[in-house]
Amino acid sequence: STMEETDREAVATAVQRVAGMLQRPDQLDKVEQYRRREARKKASVEARLKVQSLINLSIHGCQVMSRTLNLTGNEELRKNHLHITFREVAGNHLIYIESKLCCKVFKSGLSHHQTQSFCFYFFAFLSVPEIVRETQDLIERGELLQAHRKLMDLECSRDNLMYEQYRMDSKNTHDMNLIHTYFGDMQKLSEELAKQLWMVVQRSLVTVRRDPTLLVSVVRIIEREEKIDRRMLDRKKQTGFIPPGRPKKWKEKMFNILERTVSTRIEGTQADTRESDKMWLVRHLEIIRKYVLDDLLVAKTLLDQCFPTHYDIFNKLLNMYHQALSTRMQELAAEDLEANEIVSLLTWVLNTYKSTEMMGNSELSPEVDVNSLNPLISQNVVDQLLSKYMSTLTSNIIGWLRKALETDKKDWIKETEPEADQDGYYQTTLPAIVFQMFEQNLQVAAQINEDLKTKVLLLCLQQMNSFLTRYKDEAQLYKEEHLKNRQYPQCYVQYMIAVINNCQTFKESIISLKRKYLKIEMEDTLSSSHTSMDATLDIIAKEGCSSLLDEVFMDLEPHLNELMTKKWLMGSNAVGTICVTVEDYFNDFAKIKKPYKKTMTIEAHRRVVVEYIRAIMLKRISFKNAEERKEGAERMIKEAEQFRFLFKKLAAGSGEDTEGLCDIIEAIAEVIKLTDPSLLYLEVSTLVSKYPDIRDDHIAALLTVRGDASRDMKQTIIETLDQGPSQPNPNYVPIFKEITVPTLTVPKLLK
Repeated sequence: STMEETDREAVATAVQRVAGMLQRPDQLDKVEQYRRREARKKASVEARLKVQSLINLSIHGCQVMSRTLNLTGNEELRKNHLHITFREVAGNHLIYIESKLCCKVFKSGLSHHQTQSFCFYFFAFLSVPEIVRETQDLIERGELLQAHRKLMDLECSRDNLMYEQYRMDSKNTHDMNLIHTYFGDMQKLSEELAKQLWMVVQRSLVTVRRDPTLLVSVVRIIEREEKIDRRMLDRKKQTGFIPPGRPKKWKEKMFNILERTVSTRIEGTQADTRESDKMWLVRHLEIIRKYVLDDLLVAKTLLDQCFPTHYDIFNKLLNMYHQALSTRMQELAAEDLEANEIVSLLTWVLNTYKSTEMMGNSELSPEVDVNSLNPLISQNVVDQLLSKYMSTLTSNIIGWLRKALETDKKDWIKETEPEADQDGYYQTTLPAIVFQMFEQNLQVAAQINEDLKTKVLLLCLQQMNSFLTRYKDEAQLYKEEHLKNRQYPQCYVQYMIAVINNCQTFKESIISLKRKYLKIEMEDTLSSSHTSMDATLDIIAKEGCSSLLDEVFMDLEPHLNELMTKKWLMGSNAVGTICVTVEDYFNDFAKIKKPYKKTMTIEAHRRVVVEYIRAIMLKRISFKNAEERKEGAERMIKEAEQFRFLFKKLAAGSGEDTEGLCDIIEAIAEVIKLTDPSLLYLEVSTLVSKYPDIRDDHIAALLTVRGDASRDMKQTIIETLDQGPSQPNPNYVPIFKEITVPTLTVPKLLK
């Protein structure tokens, strides 16, 4: 039969279609997809057939209604015709809801115009299921504008039917619910469409670059809904009726979603933790900076064009990013941050955020005015962070300085010489380590603000003052330990030189640090501490130089003890040995920086002369005759010249006057050399006038060494000298006050 042939053709066609779909192995994975597609096609065809049937019936119904509506005369006759027609249509093609609604129409007396309107909405009822399916397909295919157009048609039909029902019987919620239930699938469509819109909104900054048309479509849909919302709200004011789900407020929802998206984007930039990466915060802040700047540039150049002007989308987004950043920065500030992390956060918040690297970028101008941006965190929070930073930094600096000194002390006992700087002066790494640490912290503080930089500088110098006191104590301990065993440490002299040189380096570094980081008007606040540090450094250097000279004179002691003895008079080479020893030590002392080397040379010269004169005053020898006095005096003059030559050589280039000290030895030699005792008073008075710090015991000892002055002569000369005037050299530095004479001779002399 014809039906059987049709079935066979259908099966053959189906087999052919399936074979065409499954020609490659990979197409087997898509079987389920093909099945769903064919099912949708089948449902669509069946729906079209059904709709066609409904349309045919509707045309027939409309023709009948048209004739009825055109009847003139008896109104009751016209209502009866309509009632019969609706029952016929409803009985064959509509569910109970439609039938009940139809009956409701006729129980109320409708006017001619109202009956026409109701007929229109009634037949729109018939196409709802088909439009729902079509709309669903459009949403799935991403054709959002067309889908929304159909959705609006459906909503319009429902809303107008509900409005008519409301007008007829506003208290009948049951019938209103029947209509709402019948259009239930339409509500799901609205929700599904909204989902698609919000997905596009969430990815708007990406979408606007790849497919701006899609974003524009979404905005158009939202604008349509906003207009419908306004229309529905206006009607509510007039009639009291508003359809379910209105107002949708999709524009407000869109901005809420954008706000959530921005917050999530900011929070999601933290890729590391402190445990996994010590630089976690720096990385986190840098990613935020880059993302925010990129997003705002896209928003300004592209996104702004996809939205109506009244949306003010760029400024809205700018405020969202600012608020999200403020929230995130406050969260970070509340964490237990380390000192370097506090600096990173404050630098970013106070400087980077408004710099050209971010909000101050020229491409964001003039829309973004950095001066109008509120602070990301309050001043109170900033102050708390700064207070915590300063407290932590203080502890850190104390710890760093202590550790640096301990490390330096370990170097002092090495068996290898310290390193020399580019000029050949011994040094240790201590000043470089200390001031590099100060520099780093000052540079970091300068990134935040001037006030913090000044506070950190004051802190560094304050701690430096305390540190130098410890440094002085440690240098003294170093000297004391060495004196217990002069063979240890092996390089004591060289490292003590390095300690002395470090004092000069510290002085220069302090001046450099102040010049670089301290404002001129703040100089006075640090003058006292600077003076204190300089004084401490001078003491360290002076004590260091003194300890080195102690080393020299400990080695010279046996040779100094030979002076003014019989052995010396007979031709001892003690002074020659002294000169060689001093010169040998000064080969090492050449590694001392100039200010201290000059001091060392002057002090060595002075101490050599003092020890020589002390040897005279110790009265180890008393010349027996004029010949011995002449020989001894000439030897003294010769040795004074040896000293003069040595120290002139050692002081070359330093500008030191090496003449005066050795002149004292020669002046004493002249007193001893004098052959005429009657002129002795005159010669001694000349000596006293030049060197007024000579005491009576010194004169007595000198006369004792001569060996030819009686006790009465000594007393007469001393008493006469006490009455005479003195004419000292204004540049003379007292030297005899350091020289003591054995006390036994004084009372004997004065008896």
